Amino acid sequence: MVERLSASRWLFIAFNYTLLLGLAILCILPLVNVFAISLSSSSAAAAGYVKLWPVDFTWKAYEFIVQKPEFLRSLTVTLQRVAIGVTLNMVLIILVAYPLSKESSALKGRTFYAWIFVFTMLFNGGLIPLYMTIKALGLIDSIWALVLHHALPVFNILILLNFFRGLPKELEEAAFMDGAGHWTVLWRIFVPLSTPSLATLTLFSIVGQWNAWFDGIIFMNSPQNYPLQSYLYTVITAVDTLLAGSVDMEMLAEVSDRTAKSAQIFLGALPILLVYPFLQRFFMKGIVLGSVKE
Repeated sequence: MVERLSASRWLFIAFNYTLLLGLAILCILPLVNVFAISLSSSSAAAAGYVKLWPVDFTWKAYEFIVQKPEFLRSLTVTLQRVAIGVTLNMVLIILVAYPLSKESSALKGRTFYAWIFVFTMLFNGGLIPLYMTIKALGLIDSIWALVLHHALPVFNILILLNFFRGLPKELEEAAFMDGAGHWTVLWRIFVPLSTPSLATLTLFSIVGQWNAWFDGIIFMNSPQNYPLQSYLYTVITAVDTLLAGSVDMEMLAEVSDRTAKSAQIFLGALPILLVYPFLQRFFMKGIVLGSVKE
């Protein structure tokens, strides 16, 4: 029998949906505006005519950006960073979360080790010791300077270890009775059953690696080694230098500093917008099932 909702309940639901829809629109509108500017003529963008729809539609800004070697080089660095960083993140998170998910009777000192990781979430050595460590290891201007200090995010470990703790103990016990070891239990039982949580953490890792920009500025002495977001930061904060040195006068007439910057910003956000819908269905389930438990 279908339960009838009261008028106050309907009002509450309508208010929630209206509020969330309004917040979603507020989040989307700036990106739509940037996309519209990138597809508009330089004169329309400079005059402020562009709102949510392109004016004097043109692809010239994207044609110009794709031809820029600096943009393509920084995109390559970021793709390498995501490929190496996400793989390293997920492997280390799984290897650390599995033993920490055991009871203290199975892993002596388990609580002590867990608190060591939690301590690093609350306190850290600061930027200067981090830079000195990276420099002492000879990692300046290398891809490893971008991925190693983000290799083991503790928040992700907590989510996964609590997800592991929620899996039925009987599965693990049955596997041990059949002669399986911890490696077999981890990779053949725990990991396949943890798809929602792992998909969520993979999304976290991809977004974190893709959007990081400050470490590129700090650890890369040569601008040619900048990841994409660090390069975009230098472009956005630069003053009308984007088109300097261009010899294509026709392109200069159709592409302005503002339209070119808008095109680069949209291209920088596009991969995350494409990846998220495929992982979104795992997102809430992974967060809820892997939330911190008492």
